Amino acid sequence: MPTGACGINCDVCKLKLLEVCSGCGSGKSLEARMKIEAQEKIFGASCAVLSCACMNNFEYCMRDCDSFPCDNFLMGLYPFGQGFLEMQKRRREQRPPALDHNKVRITVPPEFWDKLQQRDVNKLCNFTLADPHPSGGLVFRFLHENVRVDIGSRCLKRLNRGQWEKTDDPLLELITLVYLNHVNSLYPFGKDIVGAKDLREAHFFQGPHELKTAPLLERYGNDPDGFRKAAEYLKGRPADMADVAYMLLPFPRVPLYYLLWEGDEEFEPRISVLFDRSIEACFAGDAIWGLVSLVSLALLIGPETTKI
Repeated sequence: MPTGACGINCDVCKLKLLEVCSGCGSGKSLEARMKIEAQEKIFGASCAVLSCACMNNFEYCMRDCDSFPCDNFLMGLYPFGQGFLEMQKRRREQRPPALDHNKVRITVPPEFWDKLQQRDVNKLCNFTLADPHPSGGLVFRFLHENVRVDIGSRCLKRLNRGQWEKTDDPLLELITLVYLNHVNSLYPFGKDIVGAKDLREAHFFQGPHELKTAPLLERYGNDPDGFRKAAEYLKGRPADMADVAYMLLPFPRVPLYYLLWEGDEEFEPRISVLFDRSIEACFAGDAIWGLVSLVSLALLIGPETTKI
């Protein structure tokens, strides 16, 4: 259930959209018992409000408990005490787990790095518009940030206070290696822009493999200015394609086009993603799904705390 025992509606919490936190559920729900077990395992204690609701078999404190508001609210850390706000700040800086289209945790096969070690870095830089790094490997622009592909150390790195540090981002690592291992030419773009249904593997993007745009629609469907702000923070370029549209560059020569149509009395808001036809030269359907997931996550996080 979207509303916790304390009365917070988890459907309007960004942590739920980012998939880094599940809802607590009512005091009578299975979700509540699972949340308490997880809290006790991780923190050694559980939320006093949620535990009390479960113990007394109340669904919602504000509706069902004659003692509301009790000391659990007045003196406790949750739901809107310092503890809750610190938790929000901490978890908003976390990345959700890297899962593939089948909800399986992503691991990067070592042979992907083996194959990349055999490629000519100078040619790769010409094909992708990346820059060679003096210590080996190359540096490319991912949206608004430089990412270093350290081939010798077999990892991706990001700048932190002027120093390159290893970054743990399995999905970005996997998509980057797929791209660098398959790019073989300087593919032109901008001539043939298509939707997922027009790609060769259009059948892939159906059912559970549908492009992951629902959280974006929930966040920005009625906030086009917020969508503009997030897209421009990621160095998106406005495109004349919808009510609000931007071309975003996860790689310098791999554009994704995000289109937002505002709702009216007749139609609901909607968001769609378009591609340059050249994307098929380097990415299969599952990799395209992963690339869209990366960019959509960056848009969803927005300019305040984006770490990508």
